[in-house]
Amino acid sequence: MSASKRDELVQKALQAFYRGGFHAIGMDRLAKETGVSKTAIYKHFRTKEELILATLRLRDEQFRNWLMRRVEALAPAPRDQLIAIFDALAEWFEEPEFKSCMFIKASSEYQDRAHPIHATAAEHKRLLLADFTERAKKAGAKEPEALAGELLIVKEGAIVLAHLHDSNQVAQMARRTAESLINASFDG
Repeated sequence: MSASKRDELVQKALQAFYRGGFHAIGMDRLAKETGVSKTAIYKHFRTKEELILATLRLRDEQFRNWLMRRVEALAPAPRDQLIAIFDALAEWFEEPEFKSCMFIKASSEYQDRAHPIHATAAEHKRLLLADFTERAKKAGAKEPEALAGELLIVKEGAIVLAHLHDSNQVAQMARRTAESLINASFDG
C-alpha cells in the first residue's frame, strides 16, 4: 500500500471511528466502510489499536490546525482570540457531521490512563491547554495558566453538551461564560 493509500485509509478510518466509535467498529465493518480489505489494512497496521492511534494523530493535527487558523482569522488580538475560540466552536457544532469530540470518545472507551490511546487523547487536550495559555499570556491575563485551564473546561463541557442538547444555545452559553472568565482575568 502506497503512502497516499495509507493516508487515505487513515482518513476513512478516522471518519468511521468518529461516526461509530472505536469498539463498535470492528475490522470487518472498517474494511467495508473504508473499501480496503482487512489484509491490506493489516499490511500497514499490525493491530486495530495502531490504526486508531494513527487516526487520533491525524485528527489532532487537523483539529488543532483548523481551530488555531480559525481563531486567528476571527480575531487578530490575543484577548479577542480567547473569545473567538468559542465562536469557532459554535461553527463546528453547526456542521452536519458534528458528533462530539473524538478524543473524549477515545478516553471514555480506553479508560486506563496508561493505555496509549487514552494517553494520546490526553496529549491532545494538553496541547490545546498550552495554546490557550500562550494566548492568555500574550493578552496579558493576570493568571494565564488558570484562565487557560478554565477556558479548556468550558470548551470541553460545551462540546459534550452541544452533542446532547441544542448546540446553538450551548455555544452561546459557553461564549458568555468564557467572556466572564476572560473579563475577570483582566479586571483590577
